[in-house]
Amino acid sequence: MSPSTPRPGSAPRKHTALPKARTLIEALPWLTRHHGKTVVIKFGGNAMVDDALKAAFAQDVVFLRHAGLKPVVVHGGGPQISAALDRHGLVSEFKAGLRVTTPEAMDVVRMVLAGQVQRELVGLLNQHGPFAVGLTGEDAHTITATRHRPLIDGEPVDIGRVGEITALDTGAVEALLADGRIPVVSSIARSEDDGHVYNVNADTAAAALAAALGAETLMVLTDVEGLYEDWPNSDEVISRLTATELEKLLPELSSGMVPKMEGCLHAVRNGVRTARVIDGRVQHAILLEIFTDEGVGTMVVPDDAEAPA
Repeated sequence: MSPSTPRPGSAPRKHTALPKARTLIEALPWLTRHHGKTVVIKFGGNAMVDDALKAAFAQDVVFLRHAGLKPVVVHGGGPQISAALDRHGLVSEFKAGLRVTTPEAMDVVRMVLAGQVQRELVGLLNQHGPFAVGLTGEDAHTITATRHRPLIDGEPVDIGRVGEITALDTGAVEALLADGRIPVVSSIARSEDDGHVYNVNADTAAAALAAALGAETLMVLTDVEGLYEDWPNSDEVISRLTATELEKLLPELSSGMVPKMEGCLHAVRNGVRTARVIDGRVQHAILLEIFTDEGVGTMVVPDDAEAPA
C-alpha cells in the first residue's frame, strides 16, 4: 500500500480550510437574497480614522461588489474637518448638534471632504481594482439643498452654510452602478436658491440617497454597538425594531444618535427594506452584519415586515 493510499476504514483527513467553506455556505442565502441589490453605506466614526478599520472597510465594500451587490458609499468627515479648521485658525462651534458653518469654514469643509477624505477612500477601494469613482452632491445635481435653520427654544437659528436636502438626482450614481463602479459621495450640495454650496449631514444624505435609489439596505457605521435598550442603565443592544417602535424612541435618544436613527426611519418609510446601525469599530462589520446569522448592530424594518432579514 502506497503512503498516499488511505487505509480501509480510516477516518477522512480533516481539511484545515473546512471552517472557511462552512462560512461561505452560511453566507449563501444572504448572497442569493442580496444579489443585484443596491446597498448604501454611510462611512464614519472610528472606521474613518483608524488605518486598520479603513482597510477592512475597503475590503468589505469591494467584496460586496464582487459578490454581485451594488454598494454606494456616502461619507462625511467630522474629525478631519475639525482638525483642518483648527489649522486654519477657525473655531469649531456647534448648535443644535450641527456644525456652524461660515463661508470661510465651508471652503475648508469642501476641501476636506472632496479633496482629502474622498480621495483617500477612493484610493483604498481602488487598491483592489478600478472600481471607485468619487463625486460630491454638487456633481450632476445629485443633491440639492437649501439653508437649514434648526429650531432652538422654538426659534429658527442661522447656523450658516448647513443644508437641508430639497431634491436628489440619482442619474450619475445609477450610471456608475450600471458600469460596475462604486460611487463614493461626499455630503455637500449646491442650493438652487442662492447658488451657494452647503454642508449636509452625512447620515441624512445617505438615508435620502438610499430611498431615492430604492436601495435594499442602508448601513450606518457608528462608534457604538447599536441602539441601546436603556442607556446608560443597560448596554443591551436592540437587535431589531420596527419604524413605529423607533419613532417612539427618538425623543429619548442622545443627540449624536438622532440623525442616524432619523435617517434609518426615513429610509424604511420610503422603500428601503432594512436600515442598520452597526459598530464601525469592529473589523469587517459590514460583512458580519449582512452575511451572518448574528449581525453586529441594530436593524430597523418597515412596520409591515414579516420576519427578520
